[in-house]
Amino acid sequence: MIEKIFQLGREAAIYGLSSVVGRFINFLLVPLYTNFLLPSEYGVIATLYSYIAFLFIVYGFGMEAAYMRFVSSLEIGDKRQNFSVPLVSLILTSVLFSILLSTFSRSLASLIGITGEYHILIQYAAGVLLFDALATIPFAYLRMENKAMTFASIRVINILLNVTCNVVLIVGFGMKAEGILLANLIASGMTFGILFRYVAQNFTWSFSFPLYRELLKFGIPYIPAGLAGVAMQVVDRPILKALTNDATVGVYQANYKLGIFMMLVVGMFDYAWRPFFLKHASEEGAKALFSRVFTLFCAFMLGLFLVLSLFIRDIVQIHVAGKHLIHPDYWSGLSIVPWILLAYVFNGAYVNFVIGVYLQKQTKYLPYITGAGALSNIVVNVLLIPVYGITGAAIATLVCYVVIAAGIYVVSRRFYEVRYEWSKIGRLVILTAILFGGYLLTGRLDHAFADAVVRILIVVAFAGLLPTLGIIETSEVQEIFLRLRTWRPQQRPD
Repeated sequence: MIEKIFQLGREAAIYGLSSVVGRFINFLLVPLYTNFLLPSEYGVIATLYSYIAFLFIVYGFGMEAAYMRFVSSLEIGDKRQNFSVPLVSLILTSVLFSILLSTFSRSLASLIGITGEYHILIQYAAGVLLFDALATIPFAYLRMENKAMTFASIRVINILLNVTCNVVLIVGFGMKAEGILLANLIASGMTFGILFRYVAQNFTWSFSFPLYRELLKFGIPYIPAGLAGVAMQVVDRPILKALTNDATVGVYQANYKLGIFMMLVVGMFDYAWRPFFLKHASEEGAKALFSRVFTLFCAFMLGLFLVLSLFIRDIVQIHVAGKHLIHPDYWSGLSIVPWILLAYVFNGAYVNFVIGVYLQKQTKYLPYITGAGALSNIVVNVLLIPVYGITGAAIATLVCYVVIAAGIYVVSRRFYEVRYEWSKIGRLVILTAILFGGYLLTGRLDHAFADAVVRILIVVAFAGLLPTLGIIETSEVQEIFLRLRTWRPQQRPD
């Protein structure tokens, strides 16, 4: 079993490399924005990107997930058809959608509550959505062909282009919000240009309508499910803006972004998890394997939660080029970070539990599950923001992820039941609560050095008690470290 678990970790490292490096590099834009943009200007960008996230779901309408599911089995058509049919569909719809967005940009700017001078941002966003949608199938192709390093390299190039263009346009040319969207457009367009070689290699004009119907059947439920999923992530910004102001949204956005550290782990795990469980689901002992993976995943995530929650204030006070990592004007929102980090723990649980729905092609349940999560998010936001401000919005984020994790678990086990190690996970949760809750109740020590030592000891105690409480086995840790010493990344040649 440990060999397969290490395989999952290895694949997560390879496929998640671009996510980790790319998102971290992108995170470096937060200091740029917080030091060169007013909170109100940053709030406009946060609001606009919320709408872009919604629109990207419509642009993609589940074709990436459908492509991966059907190209892995080739139930209908050959590889070229499975590549070309979803790509052609995305080309036609994405071009149409982007033309409509550009044509009605002024009206849309007024509709979403941003001033008319920002209508150019809508046009830039239309171009970003177009190129990003067209890139989904080539990127998915690289994953399915195990071209991990190529996948990672192109992803990182995209982020580097974006960051470079941001710096040039904002610092060099003095642009504000428009510089952010223009930089994104340039990076997205150049990235699709890099990927075009894979389009040329795999494209065929042989269009299979039976395949297209099956792709739509699998993918269409991802539209309402995806919209609800994005709503869970971004609907708090428009509600927060309606109940407060742009400056509050800007503070919330900057601190919400600090959850990127946890998001990175969930993202890189997700990249590897779907190919992993598709490969091993039919094997003897697969359910025990998946159960063990979940326990180890929870241990890692809660350990990361402790580290980040205890040291987040130290992290944001780091000086970069004479400036704080996050400007002091935004520090008032640091209290929301643990709530956001904990929400991503449940997001990771959702990713683990999705096995049954995916294997049995029961995507029709996804809209109901994510819809319930989105609805709970909206309700809790409306109830708590007037009372607790941005903390209420952060709590709402946690609630919605708890709802979808519970929902996918209940539904998925009907089709593929995995007996998870709940007793061990329960001990893990209690351990985390005692250590973190105890620190919060006792309060920070007046002496900075002594307080740092206490926090370090808490993290060490967490790691040391995992074997003692029977949550992880010493042999597992030893085996993983042994394999890490001899590991070399591999991939198929291009």
